[in-house]
Amino acid sequence: MTVLPDDGLSLAAEFPDATHEQWQRLVAGVLRKSGKEVSDDAAEDALSTTLEDGLRARPLYSALDSAPDPGLPGFAPFTRGGRAEGNTLGGWDVRQRHTAADNGAVLADLENGVASLWLAVGAGGFPVSSLGPVLDGVYLDLAPVVLEAGREVEPAARELLRLYEQRGVARDAARGNLGADPLGHEARTGDDGFDFAPVAALARLCAEEYPGLRALTVDALPYHEAGGSAAQELGASLATGVAYLRELTGAGLSVEQAAAQLEFRYAATADQFLTIAKLRAARRLWARVAEVCGAPGGQVQHAVTSPVMMSRRDPWVNMLRATVATLAAGVGGAESVTVLPFDHALGLPDAFARRIARNTSTILVEESHLARVIDPAGGSWYVERLTDELAHAGWEFFQRIEREGGQAAALRSGRVGEELAATWAARSAKLAKRREPVTGVSEFPHLAERLVAREPAPEPPSGGLPRVRRDEAYENLRARSDAHLAATGTRPRIFLAALGPAAAHTARLTFASNLFQAGGIEPVTEGTFEDSGATEACLCSSDALYEEQAAEVTASLKSAGAAQVFLAGRPGQYSGVDAYVFAGCDAVAVLSATLDRMGVS
Repeated sequence: MTVLPDDGLSLAAEFPDATHEQWQRLVAGVLRKSGKEVSDDAAEDALSTTLEDGLRARPLYSALDSAPDPGLPGFAPFTRGGRAEGNTLGGWDVRQRHTAADNGAVLADLENGVASLWLAVGAGGFPVSSLGPVLDGVYLDLAPVVLEAGREVEPAARELLRLYEQRGVARDAARGNLGADPLGHEARTGDDGFDFAPVAALARLCAEEYPGLRALTVDALPYHEAGGSAAQELGASLATGVAYLRELTGAGLSVEQAAAQLEFRYAATADQFLTIAKLRAARRLWARVAEVCGAPGGQVQHAVTSPVMMSRRDPWVNMLRATVATLAAGVGGAESVTVLPFDHALGLPDAFARRIARNTSTILVEESHLARVIDPAGGSWYVERLTDELAHAGWEFFQRIEREGGQAAALRSGRVGEELAATWAARSAKLAKRREPVTGVSEFPHLAERLVAREPAPEPPSGGLPRVRRDEAYENLRARSDAHLAATGTRPRIFLAALGPAAAHTARLTFASNLFQAGGIEPVTEGTFEDSGATEACLCSSDALYEEQAAEVTASLKSAGAAQVFLAGRPGQYSGVDAYVFAGCDAVAVLSATLDRMGVS
């Protein structure tokens, strides 16, 4: 192999450096061809994407996009990771959740890659008395246990501690979290009568006798599952953490002991960059809180793949969503990651779903080597800028909660619920218009698929903040169609009238077919309207052919009995056309009204 001498030759030496202004002028030229007259910063803004929390994702980031120094991993402000070594020593802790008293499932998980257990006990899980049988055969000195027990946290914690003693686990070998989260319980249930004294007693016991156990979880999932944004999730978690610090120090723990008793739980979504930035911003914000309080600033993070993103139709796509979310959680620096099984929204997961869930982390750690690099997103101009902007937005929401009197007061006044509801309403509008697509549900639905059946899971706690899902509006429409199919033997149908050659109609025919199937309406593209069994029709073609044929074909369809005629395309002045379907229309409203007219209840 020939080694070229290092003569300082630069392959780009003959080319002048490109400037940001030159790029903007080129962008403006391209936009001008599409009819947009913009220049300079306005040209760049035209390509920007608006995110929640007032954030914007710009099309280009460079070294000019400054952000505060993120420091080094393991050092304040902990943006780049809570530990100097990151997850390089063995990957993140693969933590799987169990809501049923199934010892076989627990052992299967532990034997096949799971490192710790997250057990739902009491309401929304299995009885406290079943904790022993569920953990039968589990090496409790090797497998950390995290409890989620709501109001039953004290008896559940005492039972777990009794099992440690009974099985000879040394107190300094016990690992995990007792899962006390009074404010999270209140957010879920609206129950504000949770006595903090037993929680403080458990925290003191852990601090003094069980150095590897934490007593409290700061769970941000209730706010995420109520439709909250990333910044709202961050702000609510900060406010909850601060409230627990006040309670614990008021009960006699030092601020260092109190801070060491907290573990933070966040949602990881398929928006990988936002998830990465959220976890990095969370550590930075908690470091700021700890600095003010005089405590160590590290934040222990547990990331959970988002229940909000899990669809009930075409649930297999959830495997892909969970993979992206898990990647984001690992890159973001979470110490523990729970991958919810792809059938989580349908009931108790089966063995196959649990296997895929745990293997998702295994592949990313062992085969993709994702944990070999500490903070792999660090230094990315986009990620660093997004982390900074999200940190400011999260801090602002936290301050608003504090001005309300703290997290408990903001929950009880309804302020938190109102802000989350407003965020979800805005997002619901995007979902309805398919600006935020849900693959397999609002985009590319499969009407002939057989619904996946699972055993019912325990009913989760309710009565407080709502639980939302991205697929809920479309799921309601599909359920109406299913009921119609069961009652009549056929689905509601619409006839798609394709005008002209395939080149003219294919794009809009595909668009209309996808749109109507998202509401459970079966498109018919062959034969005549009279033979289709449909009561409504939709024209699909090019604008040029619409000008020539739309009025005549519409009249023909109506004379054949069509009660409503749609046109796939932007609204125009076409005689006889009743409504238009187009990219950005309110698909949920169109589909709901169509099912109403068809008598599908």
